Amino acid sequence: METATATTKRGTTLTIRGLDVAIIERLKIHARARGRSLEADLRDLLTYASGQPLVIDPLEEADRIAAMTPRSVAQMGGGT
Repeated sequence: METATATTKRGTTLTIRGLDVAIIERLKIHARARGRSLEADLRDLLTYASGQPLVIDPLEEADRIAAMTPRSVAQMGGGT
């Protein structure tokens, strides 16, 4: 369950409850390995993830991409 709480100059604070301690520790290790704080690492991760396209139906998305693929490229696929 997520809850948005206090608003600061930088934005809104997000609280995530019930996250397993082992996950938090792994995230801290990843952040430390990059010389960053957990907060900075998670902020960048959430910013990146929010900019990714939302794919609700993967098969429909694959069909959409296939429809944009030129036939000459599709024929080079090496099928039987």
